[in-house]
Amino acid sequence: MPKVALIVNPYSSGVNRQHVEEVEAALRQGADVVRRQTEARGHATELAAEAAETADAIVVYSGDGTYNEAVNGAAGRVPFGFVPGGGASVFPRALGVAREPAAAAASIADALRDGRFRSISLGRVNGRRFLFSSGLGFEGEAVRRIDTRGRTADGRRASNLVFALTIARTLTERRLRMRPQLEVEGHGRAAFVFVANGHPYTFAGPVPFTLMREAEFERGLDFVAPREVRPHNVPRLLVHMFRGTAANDPTVLAGHDLDGLVVRCDHPLPLQADGEDLGDVSEATFAAERDALTVLV
Repeated sequence: MPKVALIVNPYSSGVNRQHVEEVEAALRQGADVVRRQTEARGHATELAAEAAETADAIVVYSGDGTYNEAVNGAAGRVPFGFVPGGGASVFPRALGVAREPAAAAASIADALRDGRFRSISLGRVNGRRFLFSSGLGFEGEAVRRIDTRGRTADGRRASNLVFALTIARTLTERRLRMRPQLEVEGHGRAAFVFVANGHPYTFAGPVPFTLMREAEFERGLDFVAPREVRPHNVPRLLVHMFRGTAANDPTVLAGHDLDGLVVRCDHPLPLQADGEDLGDVSEATFAAERDALTVLV
């Protein structure tokens, strides 16, 4: 039987003891399973790198941050499966994985048995891989604000609702104004940048937030970058973003299926990848790694 390394983040909002046992039981229907739990930030990268030495596949039961860590540890070495265990779990939901953990695990076990794989591209920014999205400027600041709130007593991050309210508060504090503060090489100046490796970009609860509807996991990178934000154009930008048509707005810089792009900032700005704060940067180099990850679906 194939060997599967199951990496579990026990602090993810959708992970509990019963679900972990159900996920492991579903995987054991077609594989020998070794379960490892993360103990700190960055631990999943170490666990995945170690597992890739002996396992035939790695399955991660967690939220998007731990998926990101695990892929940075072992992408391209063994197939991956992703079980939704976070508040959003954007990546597996974007791939069409079942929301219920045991059902997702059963599907992964079937895919492993039947040899059912999907080869997708990954993004990379300043050396860090990302599965579905990265943002420089406004979104990176919102992610940082969420992180400064800390975690609950049981180690869980703030909810999607809190994240949405944080974005709204950030906009309000700026009085719906953001001037150009960075240069997208070869495209022009903008207020901030969203980069996507697929769609939807994220979810607002059950509602998908598409942003770039032409972005596909099998292709290169897409980006949109509003040139400037002013009170009068916020409603139009929001409509375009929810419809996934922001690239059609003449006030927005955009690119589709790119091998890469370089962004230079007027001053250091916060950078995020898959919802993880990567610190302030003066320059961000994005690259597409095509066919970089084999996914069990």
